[in-house]
Amino acid sequence: MLPDEPVRPQPEGPAPLPGCYRHPERETGVGCSRCGRPICPDCMVSASVGFHCPECVRGEAAERRPARTLFGGLPVTDGALVTKALIAVNALVFLVTEYLSPEWGVRLAMLSGTHAGAFPVRFGVAEGPGEWYRLATAVFVHAGPFHILMNMVSLWVLGPQLERVLGRVRYLALYLLSGLAGNAFAYVVTGGNVYSVGASGAIFGLLGATAVLFRVTRTPLGPVIALLVFNLVITFSVSAIDWRAHVGGLIAGAVTGAGLMYAPRARRNLVQGLTVAGVLAVVVLMVVVETARLGA
Repeated sequence: MLPDEPVRPQPEGPAPLPGCYRHPERETGVGCSRCGRPICPDCMVSASVGFHCPECVRGEAAERRPARTLFGGLPVTDGALVTKALIAVNALVFLVTEYLSPEWGVRLAMLSGTHAGAFPVRFGVAEGPGEWYRLATAVFVHAGPFHILMNMVSLWVLGPQLERVLGRVRYLALYLLSGLAGNAFAYVVTGGNVYSVGASGAIFGLLGATAVLFRVTRTPLGPVIALLVFNLVITFSVSAIDWRAHVGGLIAGAVTGAGLMYAPRARRNLVQGLTVAGVLAVVVLMVVVETARLGA
């Protein structure tokens, strides 16, 4: 320094640290490794590299899409919860209708009839919308221990696999639509004169959807085709079995399953929703048209 050069002021100490962006009164030397905001220890969120601030953590969580099953359902720990619930409901209804209040078996059954004499009479589903609840309730009514045992064993064999790949909501929709379609088909084919109970239509719907699943996943179809043929042989061999409910449920299950499983990923929810709504609309249309015909 030259003798006549003025003395330069020296810094009195280190520069102050910035304050936390959420707590300005707290000085910190740490910044978010993503956006650079200064963050205090209370705001630090450990990341793979450095720390993130709460804002970046929330933004990252919002951007991250939840995991989905093969056909758009939410993955769950118990992949058979809905199947277990359906079995429990069927068992409960069976106990009530078979042993505690048998008259409820008639109230809930798929019952419909007409009498075209001098005074035409219609009862059950043929009577009108007030009795259409039977299309759904009959799916949970069974005629004897052997009947419910066979259906529940089939449900346990077919259900969990479909529930895991479809997700709970789609699987339940498939089951109920198949049962409804089976009863509606029986109602139309028999000309409004039918008495039917059981989950067989819904079970056949699951069987049809399983065939679609095997096709989509390129699983050999031999076992499911053999099971389907075996059940159809029994269906048409035993007079007490309502083949119409079986066939109707099978068709509805296969169509619904195809719509749920072949839906393109980009428009999956739309296509799946339209499939379910379309099958339901066909079921309702069948019942409405047949009831109107009977009343004409």
